[in-house]
Amino acid sequence: MSDQNVIDMNERGGNGFNGRSYIKLGIFAVVVIGILALVLTNVYVVKEGEYKVVRQFGEVVRIDETPGISFKIPFIQSVTSLPKYQMTYDVTEAEINTKDKKRMIIDNYAVWRIEDPKLMISNARTVVNAESRMEEFIYSVVRTELGQLNYDEIINDEKSSRGSLNDRITEKVNELLENDKYGIVVTDVRIKRTDLPVENEQSVFTRMISERHSTAQDYLSRGDADKNKIEAETDRVVREMLSKAQAEAEKIRAEGEAEAAKIYNSAFSKDPEFYSLFRTLESYKKTINDQTVIVLPSDSPYARLLMGYTE
Repeated sequence: MSDQNVIDMNERGGNGFNGRSYIKLGIFAVVVIGILALVLTNVYVVKEGEYKVVRQFGEVVRIDETPGISFKIPFIQSVTSLPKYQMTYDVTEAEINTKDKKRMIIDNYAVWRIEDPKLMISNARTVVNAESRMEEFIYSVVRTELGQLNYDEIINDEKSSRGSLNDRITEKVNELLENDKYGIVVTDVRIKRTDLPVENEQSVFTRMISERHSTAQDYLSRGDADKNKIEAETDRVVREMLSKAQAEAEKIRAEGEAEAAKIYNSAFSKDPEFYSLFRTLESYKKTINDQTVIVLPSDSPYARLLMGYTE
């Protein structure tokens, strides 16, 4: 074989493509990318308003609540989030019995938050389970508290003590949650709506109408009684005033007549004949008219005056 057909690989490698260098570079790049990916996939950010729960083989090993960047151990640890802010939970409608044995449907809502996430996870495990236990406690406390009140004390705004009732319910629910160490706190429990069961609505409405009619009739009866009392009192006062006025008038009239008689006597005593003539003329005014027929002796004073004898 000719020496011209033999190729020296060392000479050719020195002048051409160096495969080993590029393979090493590629391996290094893959390793760097892998490390970066590993680091990035195990970095987590703690945001405002949340807890980051770090678990190792299912057990909670750390809870981060300060905002910032944190790291976990690759492949061994996992991270989940829990809300740190206040949440609203709409409690399922429930039927209760009041103190006066009336049935009603109560609709509540609760404002709550996770205070100790480790206790919450340990005893309730999930947010859904924590809300379920909270709902059971709320129903129990609401049923007990409203069972001590009459129906109209709950629905009547003037008699209602809902403000203090809500505070009592919130306080007692928190006591139950604390005793069982659920790690959550109820900020407020409120009654949104109170309704009657559908089957009881018509009978209750009918009874309410009857009670309103009875109340109206009672008001009318009291009004009539007050009216009669006022009229009787007014009539009595009027009679007393008229009687007093009449007595006063009689007294004044008597005094006037006495004074008039005194004046007459004083005036007529100065001329008795004139008084006699005056009285006679006054009697004519009362005894003589157009149809009067008088029969008198000729020597009577009437006849003498009528015939013109004045002496």
